[in-house]
Amino acid sequence: MTGSTGTGGPLTEGTVTEAAPPAPNTLRTGTGWIRHSPARMLAAGVVTALLVMVAVFPLVFTNQTVTNIGVVTLIFVAVASAWNLFSGYSGYLSLGHAIFYGAGAYFLAVAAKDWNLTGSAIFWLVPLAGVVAALIAIPLGLVALRVRRHTFVVITIAFFFIAQLSASNLGITGGSSGLIVPAPNWNPTTYNNPFYYLAMLLAAATVALSVVIRRSRFGLQLRAIRDDEDRAAGLGVRAMPVKLTALVISAFITGMAGALWVYFIGEAVPQFVFDPLFDLAVVLMAFFGGLGTVAGPVLGALVLEPTQLYLTLEQSNGYESEILFGVLFLVVILFLPRGVLPTAAEYLSKGRARLRRGRGGTP
Repeated sequence: MTGSTGTGGPLTEGTVTEAAPPAPNTLRTGTGWIRHSPARMLAAGVVTALLVMVAVFPLVFTNQTVTNIGVVTLIFVAVASAWNLFSGYSGYLSLGHAIFYGAGAYFLAVAAKDWNLTGSAIFWLVPLAGVVAALIAIPLGLVALRVRRHTFVVITIAFFFIAQLSASNLGITGGSSGLIVPAPNWNPTTYNNPFYYLAMLLAAATVALSVVIRRSRFGLQLRAIRDDEDRAAGLGVRAMPVKLTALVISAFITGMAGALWVYFIGEAVPQFVFDPLFDLAVVLMAFFGGLGTVAGPVLGALVLEPTQLYLTLEQSNGYESEILFGVLFLVVILFLPRGVLPTAAEYLSKGRARLRRGRGGTP
């Protein structure tokens, strides 16, 4: 490599130019200086603080009701991020992810019973439940993804009701009576902690995977399909394999979440495992925070799921929380169609532009 130094002399092969470091926000590496923007540094700090807070949560709040809410919230962080990984990135809004959630839940319940598993050994069924859900997603996707987005929504709803009716009438699922999952055999005072930390691991892994996919060529292809599928195909994107792969990955995570959830609650009943409100809640979480963003579904789950659980515990009418969720969904769609985070970022950018104009700078 050749070039010039600061004094104008030539560089020989293998030498590296090292520029003087900028004053703010720089990091020394083996080959020079890397500039870190304040936004990235702030984001890294927020993520680190959030991880620490989540990790110590069950150690600080030992009340079983509070940690119960924590477990379910983290499960929905994983599910909402997994749903967004497919629907948010591709633009194909699924209202049938309860199929994968329920498939994972019933697999764990049936396998634990038939294989006589108890205690922590049942946790080994969680990744297998994800595999089962992913296998179900392949034929479902091959059928549903042949149509465009609006028809796709209708097809996923149809598949959901087929799955719900099947679970209510098949003997292997226990019919409408459902199945009981063997109870864990660990200390009752810390009963929720193993579920909490496994849910935390699943949620963190899902968010990390969402970041990796969004920054990858695969994620770029998904977003190209979302923006204009015909044009993406014209540019060489093989839409069907890309969409199907994203659906299978999303189903795998959702199936694991369903398995963990059913072991936590201890019972698999069709009307709760295949719950149409499940899909509404997941979609609302993604839309609330910001559809197609990494942090949006996480924010939506962290805000909305604890709120719903709290309202369910406090209200005598069990349907009041569902009614409030329906109203909130309409409010978000009408007034925050892009979600909280993208809207806040837009207002922040406009505010900075006005501030620069006020100081006589360029917008």
